[in-house]
Amino acid sequence: MTTVTFLTGEYPPMQGGIADHTAYLAQHMAPLGVESQVLISRRWQQAAPASIPAGHVRALVPNWSWRCWPAIAGYLAERQPHVLHIQYQAAAFELRGWVNWLPWYLRRRRGRTKIITTLHDLRIPYIFPKAGPLRWKSVLALARHSDAVICTNREDLEQLAAALGDDSPPHLTLIPLGSNVEPQPPAGFDRAVWRANYHADDSTLLLAYFGFLNDSKGGEELIEALALLRRQGINARLLLIGGDVGHADPTNQAYAQKVQAQIDRLGLADVVERTGYVDLPQVSACLLAADAVVMPYRDGVSFRRTTLIAALRHGCPVVSTEPAQPNLIPEIVPGDNMLLAPPRNAAALAQTIAPLANDANLRRELSAGAKALGQMFDWSEIASQTAALYQTVTQSHF
Repeated sequence: MTTVTFLTGEYPPMQGGIADHTAYLAQHMAPLGVESQVLISRRWQQAAPASIPAGHVRALVPNWSWRCWPAIAGYLAERQPHVLHIQYQAAAFELRGWVNWLPWYLRRRRGRTKIITTLHDLRIPYIFPKAGPLRWKSVLALARHSDAVICTNREDLEQLAAALGDDSPPHLTLIPLGSNVEPQPPAGFDRAVWRANYHADDSTLLLAYFGFLNDSKGGEELIEALALLRRQGINARLLLIGGDVGHADPTNQAYAQKVQAQIDRLGLADVVERTGYVDLPQVSACLLAADAVVMPYRDGVSFRRTTLIAALRHGCPVVSTEPAQPNLIPEIVPGDNMLLAPPRNAAALAQTIAPLANDANLRRELSAGAKALGQMFDWSEIASQTAALYQTVTQSHF
Protein backbone atom coordinates (compact mmCIF):
# COMPACT_ATOMS: atom_id res chain seq x y z
CA MET A 1 0.00 0.00 0.00
CA THR A 2 1.41 3.38 -1.05
CA THR A 3 0.27 6.41 0.93
CA VAL A 4 0.12 9.80 -0.76
CA THR A 5 -0.88 13.23 0.45
CA PHE A 6 -2.10 15.63 -2.21
CA LEU A 7 -1.15 19.22 -1.39
CA THR A 8 -3.53 21.48 -3.25
CA GLY A 9 -4.85 25.02 -3.12
CA GLU A 10 -8.40 23.96 -3.98
CA TYR A 11 -10.57 20.87 -3.61
CA PRO A 12 -14.31 20.23 -4.09
CA PRO A 13 -16.67 21.81 -3.32
CA MET A 14 -14.32 24.66 -4.20
CA GLN A 15 -14.64 25.49 -7.89
CA GLY A 16 -11.66 25.05 -10.17
CA GLY A 17 -9.78 22.71 -12.48
CA ILE A 18 -7.17 21.84 -9.83
CA ALA A 19 -9.93 20.90 -7.40
CA ASP A 20 -11.60 18.57 -9.89
CA HIS A 21 -8.31 17.07 -11.08
CA THR A 22 -7.19 16.21 -7.56
CA ALA A 23 -10.54 14.64 -6.69
CA TYR A 24 -10.61 12.50 -9.85
CA LEU A 25 -7.00 11.41 -9.36
CA ALA A 26 -7.61 10.37 -5.76
CA GLN A 27 -10.71 8.44 -6.83
CA HIS A 28 -8.88 6.49 -9.55
CA MET A 29 -5.84 5.83 -7.35
CA ALA A 30 -7.77 3.85 -4.74
CA PRO A 31 -8.25 0.68 -6.88
CA LEU A 32 -4.49 0.69 -7.55
CA GLY A 33 -3.61 0.33 -3.89
CA VAL A 34 -2.83 3.99 -3.30
CA GLU A 35 -4.29 5.44 -0.13
CA SER A 36 -4.65 9.19 -0.37
CA GLN A 37 -5.37 12.18 1.80
CA VAL A 38 -5.73 15.84 0.84
CA LEU A 39 -3.88 18.61 2.67
CA ILE A 40 -5.27 22.08 2.08
CA SER A 41 -5.62 25.49 3.71
CA ARG A 42 -8.35 26.33 6.22
CA ARG A 43 -10.09 28.30 3.46
CA TRP A 44 -11.54 24.98 2.29
CA GLN A 45 -13.77 24.92 5.35
CA GLN A 46 -15.46 28.12 4.19
CA ALA A 47 -16.60 26.41 0.98
CA ALA A 48 -17.34 22.96 2.37
CA PRO A 49 -20.78 22.37 3.94
CA ALA A 50 -20.71 20.93 7.43
CA SER A 51 -22.30 17.75 6.03
CA ILE A 52 -19.14 16.86 4.06
CA PRO A 53 -17.00 14.37 6.02
CA ALA A 54 -13.54 15.86 6.52
CA GLY A 55 -11.58 12.66 7.22
CA HIS A 56 -10.12 12.51 3.71
CA VAL A 57 -9.41 16.26 3.69
CA ARG A 58 -7.15 17.86 6.30
CA ALA A 59 -7.59 21.65 6.26
CA LEU A 60 -4.59 22.28 8.49
CA VAL A 61 -2.61 24.88 6.57
CA PRO A 62 -3.25 28.40 7.96
CA ASN A 63 -2.69 30.09 4.59
CA TRP A 64 -0.19 30.05 1.72
CA SER A 65 2.27 32.49 3.28
CA TRP A 66 5.48 31.28 4.99
CA ARG A 67 3.22 29.80 7.66
CA CYS A 68 2.43 26.92 5.34
CA TRP A 69 5.97 25.52 5.77
CA PRO A 70 5.87 24.49 9.45
CA ALA A 71 2.25 23.36 9.16
CA ILE A 72 3.05 21.03 6.26
CA ALA A 73 6.29 19.82 7.83
CA GLY A 74 4.46 19.02 11.06
CA TYR A 75 1.80 17.07 9.20
CA LEU A 76 4.44 15.05 7.31
CA ALA A 77 6.36 14.29 10.48
CA GLU A 78 3.18 12.93 12.07
CA ARG A 79 1.68 11.03 9.12
CA GLN A 80 4.84 10.13 7.15
CA PRO A 81 3.15 9.41 3.80
CA HIS A 82 5.34 7.84 1.14
CA VAL A 83 4.63 10.73 -1.23
CA LEU A 84 3.68 14.38 -0.97
CA HIS A 85 2.15 15.18 -4.36
CA ILE A 86 1.92 18.94 -4.94
CA GLN A 87 -0.79 19.95 -7.41
CA TYR A 88 0.71 23.26 -8.51
CA GLN A 89 -0.93 26.12 -10.31
CA ALA A 90 0.06 29.57 -9.12
CA ALA A 91 -3.46 31.01 -8.81
CA ALA A 92 -4.63 28.07 -6.69
CA PHE A 93 -2.01 29.08 -4.12
CA GLU A 94 -3.15 32.71 -4.18
CA LEU A 95 -0.26 33.66 -6.53
CA ARG A 96 2.15 33.50 -3.59
CA GLY A 97 5.59 31.98 -3.95
CA TRP A 98 6.04 30.16 -0.64
CA VAL A 99 4.83 26.79 -1.88
CA ASN A 100 7.42 27.02 -4.66
CA TRP A 101 10.22 26.80 -2.10
CA LEU A 102 8.51 24.15 0.05
CA PRO A 103 10.51 21.19 -1.42
CA TRP A 104 13.76 23.05 -0.66
CA TYR A 105 12.59 23.61 2.93
CA LEU A 106 11.47 19.99 3.40
CA ARG A 107 14.70 18.60 1.99
CA ARG A 108 16.67 20.52 4.60
CA ARG A 109 14.65 18.68 7.26
CA ARG A 110 15.65 15.31 5.73
CA GLY A 111 12.23 13.71 6.02
CA ARG A 112 11.39 10.33 4.48
CA THR A 113 8.53 11.56 2.30
CA LYS A 114 9.28 11.86 -1.41
CA ILE A 115 8.04 15.01 -3.16
CA ILE A 116 6.36 14.90 -6.56
CA THR A 117 5.05 18.05 -8.21
CA THR A 118 2.51 18.26 -11.01
CA LEU A 119 2.93 21.56 -12.83
CA HIS A 120 -0.51 22.20 -14.27
CA ASP A 121 1.00 25.14 -16.11
CA LEU A 122 4.12 27.31 -15.86
CA ARG A 123 2.38 30.50 -14.83
CA ILE A 124 4.57 32.44 -12.43
CA PRO A 125 3.45 33.59 -8.95
CA TYR A 126 3.16 37.25 -8.04
CA ILE A 127 5.29 37.05 -4.84
CA PHE A 128 5.71 40.81 -4.25
CA PRO A 129 5.94 44.01 -6.34
CA LYS A 130 8.94 44.16 -8.69
CA ALA A 131 9.91 40.55 -7.92
CA GLY A 132 10.96 40.30 -11.57
CA PRO A 133 13.10 37.24 -12.46
CA LEU A 134 12.57 35.79 -8.97
CA ARG A 135 9.09 34.74 -10.06
CA TRP A 136 10.35 32.39 -12.77
CA LYS A 137 13.22 31.25 -10.54
CA SER A 138 10.65 30.23 -7.94
CA VAL A 139 8.97 27.92 -10.46
CA LEU A 140 12.35 26.42 -11.31
CA ALA A 141 13.10 25.97 -7.60
CA LEU A 142 9.86 24.04 -7.14
CA ALA A 143 10.88 21.67 -9.93
CA ARG A 144 14.58 21.47 -9.03
CA HIS A 145 14.03 20.42 -5.41
CA SER A 146 11.24 17.89 -6.13
CA ASP A 147 12.08 14.21 -6.52
CA ALA A 148 9.92 14.04 -9.63
CA VAL A 149 8.01 16.53 -11.76
CA ILE A 150 5.00 15.85 -13.94
CA CYS A 151 4.26 18.19 -16.83
CA THR A 152 0.84 17.95 -18.41
CA ASN A 153 1.80 18.89 -21.98
CA ARG A 154 4.87 18.81 -24.23
CA GLU A 155 5.18 22.59 -24.46
CA ASP A 156 5.74 22.91 -20.72
CA LEU A 157 7.95 19.82 -20.59
CA GLU A 158 10.35 21.14 -23.23
CA GLN A 159 10.45 24.64 -21.76
CA LEU A 160 11.13 23.34 -18.26
CA ALA A 161 13.78 20.84 -19.36
CA ALA A 162 15.61 23.53 -21.31
CA ALA A 163 15.48 25.97 -18.38
CA LEU A 164 16.67 23.44 -15.79
CA GLY A 165 19.39 21.78 -17.86
CA ASP A 166 21.59 19.64 -15.65
CA ASP A 167 19.53 20.70 -12.61
CA SER A 168 16.48 18.73 -13.76
CA PRO A 169 14.94 16.48 -11.09
CA PRO A 170 15.70 12.74 -11.38
CA HIS A 171 12.30 12.11 -12.93
CA LEU A 172 10.83 14.69 -15.31
CA THR A 173 7.91 13.16 -17.17
CA LEU A 174 4.77 13.83 -19.17
CA ILE A 175 1.41 12.63 -17.86
CA PRO A 176 -1.67 14.28 -19.41
CA LEU A 177 -4.52 15.82 -17.51
CA GLY A 178 -7.89 14.13 -17.45
CA SER A 179 -11.32 15.55 -18.08
CA ASN A 180 -12.90 17.43 -15.21
CA VAL A 181 -16.31 16.28 -16.51
CA GLU A 182 -16.94 12.83 -17.94
CA PRO A 183 -19.86 12.18 -20.34
CA GLN A 184 -22.52 11.35 -17.75
CA PRO A 185 -25.65 13.49 -18.25
CA PRO A 186 -28.66 13.18 -15.95
CA ALA A 187 -30.87 10.13 -16.30
CA GLY A 188 -33.40 10.53 -19.10
CA PHE A 189 -31.34 13.17 -20.89
CA ASP A 190 -33.07 14.34 -24.08
CA ARG A 191 -30.92 16.57 -26.28
CA ALA A 192 -33.80 18.40 -27.93
CA VAL A 193 -35.46 19.13 -24.60
CA TRP A 194 -32.19 20.31 -23.10
CA ARG A 195 -31.56 22.63 -26.06
CA ALA A 196 -35.04 24.04 -25.71
CA ASN A 197 -34.17 25.05 -22.15
CA TYR A 198 -31.75 27.52 -23.75
CA HIS A 199 -34.10 28.65 -26.54
CA ALA A 200 -32.37 26.55 -29.21
CA ASP A 201 -34.20 24.51 -31.84
CA ASP A 202 -33.08 22.72 -35.02
CA SER A 203 -32.44 26.05 -36.77
CA THR A 204 -30.14 27.32 -34.00
CA LEU A 205 -26.36 27.10 -33.98
CA LEU A 206 -25.87 26.61 -30.25
CA LEU A 207 -22.30 27.45 -29.31
CA ALA A 208 -20.92 26.66 -25.88
CA TYR A 209 -18.03 27.95 -23.84
CA PHE A 210 -17.02 25.97 -20.76
CA GLY A 211 -15.00 27.27 -17.83
CA PHE A 212 -14.06 30.43 -16.03
CA LEU A 213 -13.54 33.64 -17.96
CA ASN A 214 -10.08 35.14 -17.79
CA ASP A 215 -7.80 37.16 -19.99
CA SER A 216 -6.02 34.13 -21.49
CA LYS A 217 -9.17 32.47 -22.79
CA GLY A 218 -10.36 34.94 -25.42
CA GLY A 219 -13.80 35.74 -24.06
CA GLU A 220 -13.89 39.10 -25.80
CA GLU A 221 -13.10 37.54 -29.19
CA LEU A 222 -15.84 34.97 -28.59
CA ILE A 223 -18.47 37.64 -27.94
CA GLU A 224 -17.41 39.69 -30.94
CA ALA A 225 -17.46 36.57 -33.14
CA LEU A 226 -21.00 35.83 -31.96
CA ALA A 227 -22.06 39.34 -33.00
CA LEU A 228 -20.43 38.88 -36.43
CA LEU A 229 -22.20 35.54 -36.98
CA ARG A 230 -25.58 37.05 -36.22
CA ARG A 231 -24.91 39.96 -38.59
CA GLN A 232 -24.39 37.33 -41.28
CA GLY A 233 -27.89 36.01 -40.63
CA ILE A 234 -26.75 32.94 -38.71
CA ASN A 235 -29.07 32.12 -35.81
CA ALA A 236 -26.25 31.65 -33.33
CA ARG A 237 -26.66 31.56 -29.57
CA LEU A 238 -24.02 31.18 -26.88
CA LEU A 239 -24.23 29.08 -23.72
CA LEU A 240 -21.68 29.93 -21.03
CA ILE A 241 -21.33 26.76 -18.96
CA GLY A 242 -20.21 26.90 -15.33
CA GLY A 243 -19.32 29.66 -12.92
CA ASP A 244 -17.60 32.83 -14.09
CA VAL A 245 -14.78 33.20 -11.60
CA GLY A 246 -14.12 30.21 -9.31
CA HIS A 247 -12.21 30.28 -6.03
CA ALA A 248 -8.61 30.69 -7.23
CA ASP A 249 -7.71 33.55 -9.54
CA PRO A 250 -8.77 37.00 -8.27
CA THR A 251 -8.35 38.51 -11.75
CA ASN A 252 -11.24 36.41 -13.11
CA GLN A 253 -13.86 38.70 -11.56
CA ALA A 254 -12.67 41.83 -13.37
CA TYR A 255 -12.41 40.03 -16.69
CA ALA A 256 -15.87 38.47 -16.36
CA GLN A 257 -17.28 41.95 -15.82
CA LYS A 258 -15.43 43.16 -18.91
CA VAL A 259 -16.98 40.40 -21.02
CA GLN A 260 -20.46 41.17 -19.65
CA ALA A 261 -20.02 44.83 -20.55
CA GLN A 262 -19.18 43.78 -24.10
CA ILE A 263 -22.28 41.57 -24.27
CA ASP A 264 -24.41 44.53 -23.21
CA ARG A 265 -22.66 46.95 -25.60
CA LEU A 266 -23.22 44.66 -28.59
CA GLY A 267 -26.86 44.01 -27.67
CA LEU A 268 -26.38 40.27 -27.21
CA ALA A 269 -27.95 39.80 -23.80
CA ASP A 270 -30.93 37.94 -25.28
CA VAL A 271 -28.76 35.35 -27.07
CA VAL A 272 -26.18 34.66 -24.36
CA GLU A 273 -27.29 32.19 -21.70
CA ARG A 274 -25.45 31.38 -18.46
CA THR A 275 -25.84 28.20 -16.47
CA GLY A 276 -23.95 29.47 -13.44
CA TYR A 277 -22.21 26.88 -11.30
CA VAL A 278 -24.03 23.56 -11.81
CA ASP A 279 -23.27 19.95 -10.94
CA LEU A 280 -21.29 17.68 -13.25
CA PRO A 281 -24.26 15.83 -14.85
CA GLN A 282 -25.76 19.18 -15.87
CA VAL A 283 -22.43 20.33 -17.32
CA SER A 284 -22.27 17.07 -19.28
CA ALA A 285 -25.79 17.60 -20.61
CA CYS A 286 -24.97 21.15 -21.74
CA LEU A 287 -21.88 19.97 -23.60
CA LEU A 288 -23.87 17.24 -25.34
CA ALA A 289 -26.61 19.72 -26.26
CA ALA A 290 -24.25 22.17 -28.00
CA ASP A 291 -23.49 22.16 -31.72
CA ALA A 292 -19.92 23.25 -31.04
CA VAL A 293 -17.70 24.23 -28.13
CA VAL A 294 -15.67 27.36 -28.83
CA MET A 295 -12.51 27.95 -26.78
CA PRO A 296 -10.50 30.79 -28.39
CA TYR A 297 -7.40 30.73 -26.17
CA ARG A 298 -5.16 33.73 -26.68
CA ASP A 299 -2.03 31.62 -26.17
CA GLY A 300 -3.23 28.88 -28.52
CA VAL A 301 -4.88 25.54 -27.94
CA SER A 302 -3.16 23.30 -25.39
CA PHE A 303 -3.79 20.08 -23.53
CA ARG A 304 -3.16 21.93 -20.27
CA ARG A 305 -6.85 23.01 -20.49
CA THR A 306 -9.10 20.50 -18.74
CA THR A 307 -12.23 22.17 -20.10
CA LEU A 308 -10.97 21.48 -23.63
CA ILE A 309 -10.33 17.87 -22.66
CA ALA A 310 -13.89 17.63 -21.32
CA ALA A 311 -15.27 18.83 -24.67
CA LEU A 312 -13.18 16.22 -26.52
CA ARG A 313 -14.30 13.43 -24.19
CA HIS A 314 -17.90 14.40 -24.94
CA GLY A 315 -17.28 14.25 -28.69
CA CYS A 316 -18.12 17.92 -29.14
CA PRO A 317 -17.12 19.66 -32.36
CA VAL A 318 -14.41 22.04 -31.10
CA VAL A 319 -13.30 25.40 -32.43
CA SER A 320 -10.14 26.77 -30.85
CA THR A 321 -7.01 28.73 -31.81
CA GLU A 322 -3.76 27.78 -33.50
CA PRO A 323 -1.07 26.57 -31.09
CA ALA A 324 2.17 28.51 -30.76
CA GLN A 325 4.17 25.34 -31.49
CA PRO A 326 2.10 22.99 -33.67
CA ASN A 327 4.93 20.44 -33.77
CA LEU A 328 4.50 19.87 -30.03
CA ILE A 329 0.82 19.03 -30.32
CA PRO A 330 0.66 16.87 -33.47
CA GLU A 331 -2.43 15.00 -32.26
CA ILE A 332 -4.55 17.99 -33.28
CA VAL A 333 -5.41 17.75 -36.97
CA PRO A 334 -7.32 20.84 -38.17
CA GLY A 335 -10.45 19.87 -40.08
CA ASP A 336 -10.37 16.34 -38.67
CA ASN A 337 -10.69 16.62 -34.89
CA MET A 338 -10.85 20.39 -34.42
CA LEU A 339 -11.21 23.69 -36.27
CA LEU A 340 -8.58 26.33 -35.54
CA ALA A 341 -8.51 30.10 -36.01
CA PRO A 342 -5.67 32.56 -35.39
CA PRO A 343 -5.60 33.79 -31.76
CA ARG A 344 -6.96 37.25 -30.91
CA ASN A 345 -8.84 37.52 -34.22
CA ALA A 346 -12.61 37.68 -33.83
CA ALA A 347 -13.30 37.99 -37.56
CA ALA A 348 -11.28 34.87 -38.34
CA LEU A 349 -12.94 33.06 -35.45
CA ALA A 350 -16.40 33.86 -36.83
CA GLN A 351 -15.29 32.75 -40.30
CA THR A 352 -14.07 29.43 -38.84
CA ILE A 353 -17.31 28.82 -36.94
CA ALA A 354 -19.70 29.82 -39.75
CA PRO A 355 -19.52 26.58 -41.84
CA LEU A 356 -20.83 24.62 -38.85
CA ALA A 357 -24.21 26.38 -39.11
CA ASN A 358 -25.41 24.52 -42.22
CA ASP A 359 -23.10 21.51 -42.49
CA ALA A 360 -24.30 18.62 -40.36
CA ASN A 361 -21.74 16.30 -41.97
CA LEU A 362 -18.89 18.56 -40.85
CA ARG A 363 -20.27 18.59 -37.32
CA ARG A 364 -20.50 14.78 -37.32
CA GLU A 365 -16.94 14.38 -38.64
CA LEU A 366 -15.53 16.77 -36.06
CA SER A 367 -17.50 15.02 -33.33
CA ALA A 368 -16.04 11.63 -34.27
CA GLY A 369 -12.54 13.10 -34.46
CA ALA A 370 -12.91 14.80 -31.09
CA LYS A 371 -14.11 11.61 -29.44
CA ALA A 372 -11.16 9.66 -30.84
CA LEU A 373 -8.73 12.32 -29.64
CA GLY A 374 -10.39 12.33 -26.23
CA GLN A 375 -9.35 8.71 -25.68
CA MET A 376 -5.85 10.03 -24.87
CA PHE A 377 -7.20 11.38 -21.60
CA ASP A 378 -8.56 8.27 -19.92
CA TRP A 379 -8.46 8.57 -16.13
CA SER A 380 -7.58 4.93 -15.56
CA GLU A 381 -4.45 5.28 -17.70
CA ILE A 382 -3.52 8.60 -16.07
CA ALA A 383 -3.84 7.02 -12.62
CA SER A 384 -1.78 3.99 -13.69
CA GLN A 385 1.05 6.19 -14.99
CA THR A 386 1.01 8.24 -11.80
CA ALA A 387 1.02 5.17 -9.55
CA ALA A 388 3.96 3.77 -11.54
CA LEU A 389 5.85 7.02 -10.94
CA TYR A 390 5.14 6.75 -7.20
CA GLN A 391 6.61 3.25 -7.26
CA THR A 392 9.70 4.34 -9.17
CA VAL A 393 10.38 7.29 -6.88
CA THR A 394 9.80 5.46 -3.60
CA GLN A 395 11.16 1.96 -4.26
CA SER A 396 14.74 2.84 -3.39
CA HIS A 397 13.69 4.52 -0.12
CA PHE A 398 10.98 2.32 1.38
